[in-house]
Amino acid sequence: MSSPEFQPMTAEEVRRLRDRLDAAGRKLVFTNGCFDLLHAGHVRYLNQARALGDAMVVAVNSDASVRALKGPARPVNNENDRAEVLAALRVVDAVVIFDDERATRLIEAIRPHIYAKGGDYTVDSLNA
Repeated sequence: MSSPEFQPMTAEEVRRLRDRLDAAGRKLVFTNGCFDLLHAGHVRYLNQARALGDAMVVAVNSDASVRALKGPARPVNNENDRAEVLAALRVVDAVVIFDDERATRLIEAIRPHIYAKGGDYTVDSLNA
């Protein structure tokens, strides 16, 4: 059961955060993923990504997009629980849930200063 107090941000709210940071000369780092079974590798990667800027937003694939990417048995944890766990990490400043298989449209809407992905991705395999 998700915490009744926790609410992920909307894309519009994240864009306003980005604009406030930009006005202050600070940088927003953006990353995304399913984060279905959070593990130490995720935590290391999130720490490294956060070090690239002044604040970090994590975009979490919705349950429907995780099923499309990983198959009908996934996700193990629902989108709100995954978002809440990520939001509890001290390096994460905001979490947003998105429905597409790729984060391209969300990236275009938010316009983060820095886009970071884990070491298991290459420029060729990103396809945002």
